[in-house]
Amino acid sequence: MLLSHRRLLSAGAASLLVLGIAACGGTTKDDADKAAPAAAQSGAADPNAKLKEGLKIAYLPKQLNNPYTDVEVGGGKVAVGELKGEYKLVGPNDASASSQVSYINTLIQQQQDVIVVAANDPNAVCPSLNQARQAGIKVVSFDSDASKDCRDAFINQATTEGIGKSLVEMASELAGGAGEIAILSATPNATNQNSWIEVMKTELAKPENAKLKLVKTAYGNDDDQKSFQEAQGLLQSYPNLKVIVSPTTVGIAAASRYVSSSNYKGKVAITGLGLPNQMREYVKDGTVKKFALWNPADIGYLAAFTGAALASGQITGKEGEKFKAGKLGEYTVGAAGEIVLGPPTEFTAENIDKFNF
Repeated sequence: MLLSHRRLLSAGAASLLVLGIAACGGTTKDDADKAAPAAAQSGAADPNAKLKEGLKIAYLPKQLNNPYTDVEVGGGKVAVGELKGEYKLVGPNDASASSQVSYINTLIQQQQDVIVVAANDPNAVCPSLNQARQAGIKVVSFDSDASKDCRDAFINQATTEGIGKSLVEMASELAGGAGEIAILSATPNATNQNSWIEVMKTELAKPENAKLKLVKTAYGNDDDQKSFQEAQGLLQSYPNLKVIVSPTTVGIAAASRYVSSSNYKGKVAITGLGLPNQMREYVKDGTVKKFALWNPADIGYLAAFTGAALASGQITGKEGEKFKAGKLGEYTVGAAGEIVLGPPTEFTAENIDKFNF
């Protein structure tokens, strides 16, 4: 990623461990609003405002029991502890478009101070998120953005352009600059996946990538078995396929598992975004030569400090505002409330044992 705020992953940074419409009159946060700094109520940021203690910070990931999500929210739990707040984790077991709405409505009724959400669908969650904001709750999206008009800030793993370019660069290298490639994505509505794929298509249209052909984008719905079957289908349908690019940790692990025990091993390359601990065996057995990722725990960690800064009036989500995020240091709010964690790291056989997450 090409980022203004760069942080490289390190082994040290990887110490890790993310309902019904609210009834009228039951969704306000009068007590919290009275205690809020004057700057926060007036809409102006006060960078010198003290971070509140006891904030109720709830995490709503795309789905529970997802290895990547577990790492993300684990980082959030650590941060909430440092902030002396109350951590809560809720969410669906599937990543469908509307599955998060009921959880948001319940969090409103519970009068949370901050909702940290990874949106399964950028628009489906908006009405409920705006109800939360009207009730005085700060909304921070992370990993997968909600629409810009229904959240206060967005924690992006890295720039969208940087991720998309990195995925194409890895695919091109592994394909030798020419041949058929396929994408194994998460859900069709996943904001982050679709944004990265659009950048990939733009990159593939450039003259230097003219010999690479994207034959299909398949969707494994961030389900291990579905992703496994989709990878199998891609290889059977496209006998000349050279690379499967999976910008989702569930997908890349499932595709690697299939290829590692098939006749395609050594013939078809797998790359994308994955967790080192999940991918280590496939790197060591030669199935995967290279993949990338940021530290998911740091995304959850940064989201908590962003929510606390919003709830305490240090920032409002406007471009140019600055705040400190614990061990990660100072961050600056970018355009449209976007806060970029840092660039991804590429993992290979040479460095993968330096990371533990």
